[in-house]
Amino acid sequence: MSADDIRRLGAFLHRRTGMIFGEAKRYYIERRIADRMAATGMRTFNAYFAHIEADGVEVEQLINLFTVNETYFYREEHQLSCLSRSLLPEIVQGRKPGDLVRIWSVPCSTGEEPYSIAIWLLENWPMVDAYNIEIVGSDIDTQVLLDAQAGDYGERALSRLPSDAVERYFEPVHEGHRRLIQDLRESVKFTSANLVDSASVAAQGRFDVIFCRNVLIYFDDSSRLLAVDNLYDSLHPGGYICLGHTESMTRISKRFDLRRFEDAIVYQRPGRDRDG
Repeated sequence: MSADDIRRLGAFLHRRTGMIFGEAKRYYIERRIADRMAATGMRTFNAYFAHIEADGVEVEQLINLFTVNETYFYREEHQLSCLSRSLLPEIVQGRKPGDLVRIWSVPCSTGEEPYSIAIWLLENWPMVDAYNIEIVGSDIDTQVLLDAQAGDYGERALSRLPSDAVERYFEPVHEGHRRLIQDLRESVKFTSANLVDSASVAAQGRFDVIFCRNVLIYFDDSSRLLAVDNLYDSLHPGGYICLGHTESMTRISKRFDLRRFEDAIVYQRPGRDRDG
């Protein structure tokens, strides 16, 4: 691929996903484009690029190849502790038993993070059965959503889970993997969402807590601000967002309040909106 080819593809992916791909990632890009050109029978990059501009299905396949899906159960466990110890008790104040509480994991990758939320609440929040807890996992990568729904995991993904939790919530080992029990698989709803597409995000509705970890670091400033504005609109007033440990909302937007809890620092949408 020429330098111009890299720029054209990078601009295309940026428009579609908000993520940045340029000359510094040439080897990463060329390997993935070669795979898709072979799969589609395209002999030149120009032919392939014309193909993706005309074929929405191939765009989906291409985006799936360029997304980052590294995760495991109980990742950044301190935030889960903050969820059960601090965030949910605040959220349910004034709500009645049976009221809806919505939690969003985006991007959810292969499901470990939203399923972790479900397991953590069952294990650590005594009020879990008192409310209607809806957990939604969303991602731009359609293949990982299928994997998430299957709920089949290897040893590495489960390595941070307590062994007794693994025994309670997973089927016996089969061919080196364990499948999440059906009740847990059905406890999370999986949807497709693109953080830089306002309509896609708005379609998910509003949430009380959002886990959006380790994705904004892949965006440029303009895409990052767009994504954060979309996330802000996805929170109920007073709702919370948890970012990855290397990410800081205060560097992106002044619309959120920083909240320091015993277990974690999180960001809150104020009860009254502000600009910035």
